[in-house]
Amino acid sequence: MSLRALGFCGADDSVSPKLLGVICQSYPFVEFGVLFRPDKEGQPRYATASWVERLGGVASRSNGRMKLAAHLCGGRVMEVLSGDEAFISTLPALGFRRVQINATAVNGVETSSLATAVPPVAALMARHPELEFILQKNDETEPLWRGLLDGDGENMGAAGCLPSNVTMLVDESKGTGVLASSWPSPPERYNIGYAGGIGPANIETVLRDVTTAAKGRAVWIDMESNLRSTKNGDDVFDIDKCYQCIEAVCNTGIFEHPDYLK
Repeated sequence: MSLRALGFCGADDSVSPKLLGVICQSYPFVEFGVLFRPDKEGQPRYATASWVERLGGVASRSNGRMKLAAHLCGGRVMEVLSGDEAFISTLPALGFRRVQINATAVNGVETSSLATAVPPVAALMARHPELEFILQKNDETEPLWRGLLDGDGENMGAAGCLPSNVTMLVDESKGTGVLASSWPSPPERYNIGYAGGIGPANIETVLRDVTTAAKGRAVWIDMESNLRSTKNGDDVFDIDKCYQCIEAVCNTGIFEHPDYLK
């Protein structure tokens, strides 16, 4: 298996952007995910705009070693579903290369019109080839991803294919952090990643199972809930837990520690 990225989502104001930069210099396979939901900005898991600007500064000086993903929720998803690209357009300058669209009710999204959103979403994606767009793949989001997968209109991929800059994240827990009972193999015509209940306590088992499921394909894994801790009474993004996962990945031989940390 080729691991495209080890995703740590929920980075927020409880951790220094510079510390995230240090991690990425040593382990460039790490991807930090930032949740964007305007009505929750500044709460745990949802970084403030000023913190994101500082993170973007670190990314710009990282010589390409810092991977960032924007995980859109709530109003930010509703903007995308309507074809509004005002916010999306600001992300590349901040160092974000991937954008995950969390179009589920638990993430504050009105999901009744996902099917009719397919054409404006496809058009928005086509206008931003510099970004990789990630769709959550589960039964709730099916009207959206199925429409993109099977559609034959403008800005769509070939039959049975997603547009070239679109992938999917398999997460039947819909972002609630419940571990999957099994991991599907990647389809022939598009790439996927895996999420749902992954964390320091089970990542070695998950890596073993995902390696089997991937059948040599390049995939990624992503986690959020199991990276949180309560410290001094605050809900924080726990960089120690992130490092436990990094060590587990290196222990499997998928990646190695840099020489100065061996």
